[in-house]
Amino acid sequence: MFKIGVLISGGGSNLQAIIDACESGYIPDSRVAVVVSNKKDAYGLVRADKHKIPGIFLDRKEFPSSEEYFNKIADIMAEHDVRLVCLAGFLLMAHKSLIKKFKGRILNIHPALLPKFGGKGMYGHFVHESVIKAGEKESGPTVHFVDEIYDHGEIVLQKKVPVLPGDTPDILAARVLSEEHKVFPEAVKIVVAKFNKG
Repeated sequence: MFKIGVLISGGGSNLQAIIDACESGYIPDSRVAVVVSNKKDAYGLVRADKHKIPGIFLDRKEFPSSEEYFNKIADIMAEHDVRLVCLAGFLLMAHKSLIKKFKGRILNIHPALLPKFGGKGMYGHFVHESVIKAGEKESGPTVHFVDEIYDHGEIVLQKKVPVLPGDTPDILAARVLSEEHKVFPEAVKIVVAKFNKG
């Protein structure tokens, strides 16, 4: 059984998409083994509980440094035999200590077509506002491996959606999010298959 760990900060709709893909067999012989949130009231923890998946709230404020915080996350992942870590709306930048321990084994989803509209401060509605302001004709989610530069690692998959006249950031966000729920499980499936081969 291939074990996946998921880091979240909010509602966890992408987490749900990955759980569903594992449980349906779309991602074969895989399961989400643990969910860690940096927010106590993240609905994603409720989703984890509904599927009998351990959900852990880990408060960054309780750790003296980012490095120690992410070392703890790495320990939790190791305790649950996690082979792939998915950042599903996780709003903290992964520290290099976690990236080192899980090198080539961390996936992130970003709500724009990287390398455009990535980097520091580019998250949530800021991304969609920038896309509309720039007059882009299309946008869409990107799933990529995480390295030590924001939104920079190797791209696994992208899905394009149109940016339509009259779109607001919220309308565009909803259109992109519905694609996120398809593209993230698809990317995880590709990566898991590669790991199982190699």
